[in-house]
Amino acid sequence: MGAVIDGRAAEAGDVALAMSARYGHFTAMQVRGGKVRGPAAHLDRLSGATRELFGQELDLDLVRASVRALEAVDASVRVFVCDAGGVRVIAVSGPPVRLAATPKRLRSVRYQRFLPHIKHTGGFPQGYLGRLAEREGYDEALLTSDDGVISEGAVTNLGCFDGDRVIWPDAPMLRGVTMRLLEGELARAGVPCERRVLRVADLTEFPAVFLANSWGVVAVDRVDGHRIEVDEALMARVTGCYESAGWDSF
Repeated sequence: MGAVIDGRAAEAGDVALAMSARYGHFTAMQVRGGKVRGPAAHLDRLSGATRELFGQELDLDLVRASVRALEAVDASVRVFVCDAGGVRVIAVSGPPVRLAATPKRLRSVRYQRFLPHIKHTGGFPQGYLGRLAEREGYDEALLTSDDGVISEGAVTNLGCFDGDRVIWPDAPMLRGVTMRLLEGELARAGVPCERRVLRVADLTEFPAVFLANSWGVVAVDRVDGHRIEVDEALMARVTGCYESAGWDSF
């Protein structure tokens, strides 16, 4: 695992600095062959959140330099912008994640993130709910409001494809980078997207329900006690659109 702080390799004395960085936000990406999908979308996310949380502009050249200093070829990379004795850029790398194509099972939970449109640090509640879902035999937690309206997964976006259009939940949520890239590729393929209020029981009406995050796009075949039939042809259209998103240098 590598770590870079403000464009330089982290040293032993930087551990305390990193541990103190509790207020901030981040973006996560997969690197393959030294390239990532949607670097501009990641920079846009970091810039907007920095303005909102810190009231200042982010040095994008420093972000790029920090990612490049990791020298990651095939890896999982996260870039944090945190308050650690001033606004700092911390980039870390670890082993790459290769998402299995096996359909996922979701466990609905009543929880909504604070400032859901920002990928902020302090994700203990989501981590706890995700682990709880796994202990109950599921792959991911699905977050809902008290009246059952779906917003997002613990670390994913949820989408539904009816063969004509992709429907995302109409609720406060993080518009993930993978979701953004997928929307662009779907539009180029002539598939529109829309927002709609969704509850768990509604998902059984769709021939393809899927999750999207930095690991990729994968089908869902069960939510709580509801079985969801997966139309492989429709899922192939969704995943094919995502796979058409190019890889670029950061």
